[in-house]
Amino acid sequence: MPFDYLLAGRTKRMGASAIRELLKVVSQPGMISLAGGIPAPESFPMELMGRLLAQVIDRYGSRAFQYDRTEGFKPLCEALADYLRKSGIDANPDQIYITCGSQGVLDAAAKILISRGQKVAVEAPTYVGAIQAFNPYEPEYVPVETDENGIIPEALETVLRKHKIQFVYMVPNFQNPSGRTLPLDRRKQIARMAQDHDVLILEDDPYGALRYSGEAVPPIRNFAPDHVIYTSTFSKIFAPGLRTGFFLAPPLIAKWMVLAKQGIDLHTSTLNQALAAEYITGGYLDNQIPKIVTLYRPKLQAMLRALDSSFPDHFTWSRPEGGMFVWVEGPPDFDAESIYASAVREKTAFVPGKYFFTSSQQGMNTMRLNFTMSTEADIEKAVYILAQLIQG
Repeated sequence: MPFDYLLAGRTKRMGASAIRELLKVVSQPGMISLAGGIPAPESFPMELMGRLLAQVIDRYGSRAFQYDRTEGFKPLCEALADYLRKSGIDANPDQIYITCGSQGVLDAAAKILISRGQKVAVEAPTYVGAIQAFNPYEPEYVPVETDENGIIPEALETVLRKHKIQFVYMVPNFQNPSGRTLPLDRRKQIARMAQDHDVLILEDDPYGALRYSGEAVPPIRNFAPDHVIYTSTFSKIFAPGLRTGFFLAPPLIAKWMVLAKQGIDLHTSTLNQALAAEYITGGYLDNQIPKIVTLYRPKLQAMLRALDSSFPDHFTWSRPEGGMFVWVEGPPDFDAESIYASAVREKTAFVPGKYFFTSSQQGMNTMRLNFTMSTEADIEKAVYILAQLIQG
């Protein structure tokens, strides 16, 4: 029986992630993947998992396997409050809410803030997972111009003057896909704009702990806490399969996001939250982050060296101080997708940059390269293969 007629109109804006479809090729034997935004399995603290589980059972017993608050497992909220203070984020446990990864935040925020046709400002390029989360609520996207330092404040000011914006979505630290980090002065400018225009910012920070050089920059939330939803995740610093993220938000927004979450999943896995709480309070997280940085830093350096030595002079690329991605831009007539099939035949996968733009035909000359999932030798080999394909 055909059930198409039963589908809600919003399903027309839903679809499989183009990138996840591309990533199916990664499973092919011998494939070098510069494609996925996936943490290396070696970054997971596997040697701790049994100990953490035993500690959780010893400390919480059956409580770790029971239903719990939608707002979050109280011990995790308390642990996070202490942890966040080290980043200059001042929040008490009752202001911290736990979700199923930061993706859960994006969906809940979209559900309560977007009605059909309302406008959402996004960086150009932006995180494709955010687009996928927002699309079912049928927004109109307003892209904001970026440069090598991220979103351009003057461009955002123009957007805020011309449009009624529901919220501005941005990834200020080691942005996905560009790897760029928004400097301190721009963060302060954007915080002032949020206050002056009374607009909400959704600040997505999944990569902030993955800094390999330079100095940490405070979140935008620190400069305008009443105008920012701040979200982060344990996916890059613990294990993504545990699906544990969190957010802070202005009280009214937080209240409605909790109500939205109740209708989705009641609450995030109590066991996974308890594991995260033990991971923080036992000092394991503070010890693990330097290990992850030590694992990823040489991979980034290998990718930049390979690009410097083999890519044509008329190409440019970001030089991130952390995160998981390098963004490559070719001349206007370069079509990254045109070499994708050839790259796959050569056992090398990457993501054409066009998928990170909300406007069609933008980003045709760009590529996102991930360095976390491959060895240094494979990164150098894959970049060389791409360079050869580009040069014909």
